[in-house]
Amino acid sequence: MTVATTGAADEALPVYLRGQATEFLRSLRLHRESTTDARGAEESLEAARALRRAARRISAALHTFRPLLDPEWAAALRPELAWLRATLSQEHACAARLSRLLDALHRLSGTPSVPGPALAPLTAAGGGRAVGGSGWPPGAAEAGRGSSGLTVGAAKAAALLERQLTLARTRAHSTALQDLGSSRFHAVADTIAVLASEVPLIDAPDDPKHLAAGAEAELAEAVAALPLGQAGHPYNAGALTHGLASDAAPDAQDAPWLKVRSLLRLHRYAQEVLLGHTCPDPRVLEAGHALDVHREAATAAQAAAHAARTPRIAPATAYALGVLHADQRHEVEAARFAFQQVWQHGTAGAR
Repeated sequence: MTVATTGAADEALPVYLRGQATEFLRSLRLHRESTTDARGAEESLEAARALRRAARRISAALHTFRPLLDPEWAAALRPELAWLRATLSQEHACAARLSRLLDALHRLSGTPSVPGPALAPLTAAGGGRAVGGSGWPPGAAEAGRGSSGLTVGAAKAAALLERQLTLARTRAHSTALQDLGSSRFHAVADTIAVLASEVPLIDAPDDPKHLAAGAEAELAEAVAALPLGQAGHPYNAGALTHGLASDAAPDAQDAPWLKVRSLLRLHRYAQEVLLGHTCPDPRVLEAGHALDVHREAATAAQAAAHAARTPRIAPATAYALGVLHADQRHEVEAARFAFQQVWQHGTAGAR
């Protein structure tokens, strides 16, 4: 692997990659130095999130500006960063999904405000939660809190979701601990350590600004393929289409929106490379937030549907999970509407 001078490449790219590699190594050090008590577990989670953020930005830069980098090096590192991001994201995703679903059940059932679900950090030693409980009053699962089917089944639905998602979170925590101690991860960390001091650029005629413009054009093409006309009408029920079809139907419907979310991030990070830490376009941030909510609601709806397929659950529990699934699909629809409003109004204002 030959390392060339920057040549046609602007200094922004190597500066950005070195900065993100340094942030990766700093977060890794904090993660390794965290203790096993509750405070240390929280610090470990925050360090893992910072690791994921740095890995995501490095991977995005490798994708957008790949003509400027050593192709073999970039092709080898990008899949490893994707593996690392997936490993580090699962525990946080399970905790956030559980919190979202329990909050929705409280809202849908009209339950008075009670302490939220205990989503305490998992300890490194045993992977168990420091505090348990779904936030429902004692005995609610047995007695219910009213005469409606949703209220009767909501507490049991909450308990079922907590069992399933806490188990998934514990497994994700254990997997992450194993992966962070593996030789595969150490190889990735070694590569990032080298990147912090030496960026493998090659002599190439490509202009970083043109490459960033290409990422923006790809995003615009993907957005143009979205049904923004339908999404611009509130309560259009588009996100509920095929709701009773096969398991893959909602995934196929959400796929174009998830693609736009990924491309929007690539565009945002490309702008970070060129502009440094200058605040990006507010429209990009707002649109990205709407698509993040879209993804969270879509995965929460999948979790509710999965729980509803549990054998031998009570009809009231299944009904509550069905209402919860529909509620989260409505949240998907609302996120699409929010994205359409931000994107279309921003485009119109730019004309």
